[in-house]
Amino acid sequence: MNKPNSEPLISRSLQIAGMSCASCVLRVENVLGAVPGVRSAEVNLATEQARVHSAAPIPTQALAEAVERAGYQWVPETRVLEIEGMTCASCVGRVERALRAVPGVLLAEVNLATERATVRWHGDRVEQLTEAVAAVGYQARVWVDGGATAAADAAEAEARRTGANDGLRRALLIAATLTVPVFLVEMGGHLIPGLHHALYRWLGEPLLLGLQAALATAVLFGPGLRFWQAGLPALWRRHPDMNSLVVLGAGSAWFYSMVATLAPRWLPEGTRNVYFEAAAVIVTLILLGRWMEARARGRTGEAIRRLAGLQAPTAWVERQGRWIDLPLAQVQLGDRVRVRPGERIPVDGEVADGTSWVDESMLTGEPDPVSKSAGDAVTGGTMNGSGSLDLVATRVGADTVLAQIIRMVQSAQGAKLPIQALVDRVTAVFVPIVIALAALTLLVWWLFGPEPALSMALVNAVAVLIIACPCAMGLATPTSIMVGTGRAAELGVLFRQGAALQGLRSASVIALDKTGTVTAGKPQLTDIRVLAGREEDDILRLAAALEQHSEHPLARALLAAAEARGLAIPAVDGFESLAGHGVSGRVGGVEVQLGNARFLRQLGVPIEGGSDAAQDLAARARSVVYVSVAGELAAVLGITDPVKPGSRTAVQALQRMGLKVAMITGDNAGTAAAVAAETGIDEVVAEVLPAGKVDAVRALRARHGPVAFVGDGINDAPALAEADTGVAIGTGSDVAVESADVVLMAGDLRGVVTAVSLSRATIRNIRQNLFWAFAYNASLIPVAAGLLYPWTGWLLSPMLASGAMALSSVFVVANALRLRRAGRGLGVAG
Repeated sequence: MNKPNSEPLISRSLQIAGMSCASCVLRVENVLGAVPGVRSAEVNLATEQARVHSAAPIPTQALAEAVERAGYQWVPETRVLEIEGMTCASCVGRVERALRAVPGVLLAEVNLATERATVRWHGDRVEQLTEAVAAVGYQARVWVDGGATAAADAAEAEARRTGANDGLRRALLIAATLTVPVFLVEMGGHLIPGLHHALYRWLGEPLLLGLQAALATAVLFGPGLRFWQAGLPALWRRHPDMNSLVVLGAGSAWFYSMVATLAPRWLPEGTRNVYFEAAAVIVTLILLGRWMEARARGRTGEAIRRLAGLQAPTAWVERQGRWIDLPLAQVQLGDRVRVRPGERIPVDGEVADGTSWVDESMLTGEPDPVSKSAGDAVTGGTMNGSGSLDLVATRVGADTVLAQIIRMVQSAQGAKLPIQALVDRVTAVFVPIVIALAALTLLVWWLFGPEPALSMALVNAVAVLIIACPCAMGLATPTSIMVGTGRAAELGVLFRQGAALQGLRSASVIALDKTGTVTAGKPQLTDIRVLAGREEDDILRLAAALEQHSEHPLARALLAAAEARGLAIPAVDGFESLAGHGVSGRVGGVEVQLGNARFLRQLGVPIEGGSDAAQDLAARARSVVYVSVAGELAAVLGITDPVKPGSRTAVQALQRMGLKVAMITGDNAGTAAAVAAETGIDEVVAEVLPAGKVDAVRALRARHGPVAFVGDGINDAPALAEADTGVAIGTGSDVAVESADVVLMAGDLRGVVTAVSLSRATIRNIRQNLFWAFAYNASLIPVAAGLLYPWTGWLLSPMLASGAMALSSVFVVANALRLRRAGRGLGVAG
């Protein structure tokens, strides 16, 4: 719907679901065009996008309501923001609450390890999101999907990380240089008798205290200035974070010491002690912890950097009869690309000329190279061998398989698992509670503690503030997810959703499709049992005529057999296909039907004459196909699909893990039972349609618990979606992959073993981290408060508290990094 317009217009694109035809397009254009302020609206059915033009911004809600009134769904946008300045779990909670408060935001999840926020919203201006983050004290910028330029994106992220680490390292070196003299002066007197008095006699008390004050001040307001810049604004906003705890702790020790140095008369006798060394050491140790944590966290993202590094920066492309070296971003669909020996393949394509062996281990984890010649597909990022290949580019930029893999890994790494919910609830109130406990500690020690009560009250309150920083809590889950999903990608297992990590670990049953999953998916015709005096070649010719229009694996077997015999395949009229049943059509004016027993019975074709042949074939693990010509049963075909070499090994490994293994297939019961016997599968559900697979998944869940379904075909998509966790064989159909939560890049069931093992290892690692983070704070806060002092005389020095706090985060990240060795010894590639 178009309206005249002569002034500059604002344009915006909207994603709309539910449209199916041209009338839908017209209806959506009409309702959008009727929204006050809209000058014109165009809708594209293919992309499911609407473009709205207006002279002034139109409220999102008005457009959304118009679309929904017309009976369609407004699809929310997903935005990823890069957040700077977060240091702990309370920062994560603060940013999430700020984003969720923005009008139109449906979901906001923040990941401390990746320093990114994922937002789903119906918004007008993305600046609303960055402004909301800035309002709570952090910096945000919109992250641009690195699919097409993943290598550049990874390089930019690495540069930022290196710059931040270098800054931390410089700050740490300066702080340590300034802190060492203060520490030696104060603590050396406790370790070496007479040193303290000797220094006082030699330098004099005023000079010695002045030097300590100057050095400690330089530490706090030089390298330690970052804590004040972030912590004080958070306090003013009444949303304290880890930086606030450091400021309160180190700042209190420094301020008290300055008073004792410059105005000692303000303090009671016996309490005029200085704690410059505590203030300086706290800042130095926390900087040390942050630097160590940053270095360790940098290693958690190695998987993405390695994947991005697989992209060739340039490609040899034919342009106007000449071969030129172009940046990858300039390669276009349909370009002819040359890959020389030993080079990495730059784009997805189809071999037009040449032969070579290609190392596809980055995709499948399989070490053996694969032969490629004219007509074969190749994937960008794989390594060419000793031959030269000319390709026609079929996918470029963000559409390549490698770019999609990187996006899937990034999405999974940024996810928040259900197990994180407890952490979120605790950290929402954690820092305010810690400040309250520190204040209570100060009050109790001041009122009831031994002399010097004020000094001891201050020391213990500072120890509580420092020991309780919740960094480890915020890192416990995301670091494990990052390393676990990255390691999985290296082994050819892609978690499309982070939640699949937890879902797969909880599965009680692994349900498998048969064709293409347990078996190779490359059937071969082995038997033709003809009836009523028919000829084998005649039956095969008619069957191949029907199957030339089918995508079913059995169809390819019949066509291959007909081609092998050199048969001329006639044309077919009135072709019809019924998924899960069979196909029919007219060949030379004769009605021909081909399918399973149920299909022919529905058509009224008697099949009893082929029952003996069918039983014999099924007993020998053959898939049975009936052929009817002119309404009479003409032949029974036997097609075998060999079991994949790794299927039995994978089934046994899953059973050793305590999982029940079932097979759900549309094939006949006899063939399914034979395959199950060969592989050791526990339970079989056979002769089911795609909808029946959904019912079978529900039945298995009712009897045994959560189900993970593994499949590869279009007919598996409903079951993949219904299962608690859907696992797609990556060599299968795009529909299956899109319906799944987990994708196995290699067509090998042993990848399921890898996926389950990594899922269990990752969740176990997360629980270890969470236990450490919670147990650490729960046990050491009372010690820092001096709870054990009446019985043991133990007190926790603020310096020891800062060191322990820093090491807790490093421990959590180091524990997560152990997952980089997970998956070894599983009998899978990689």
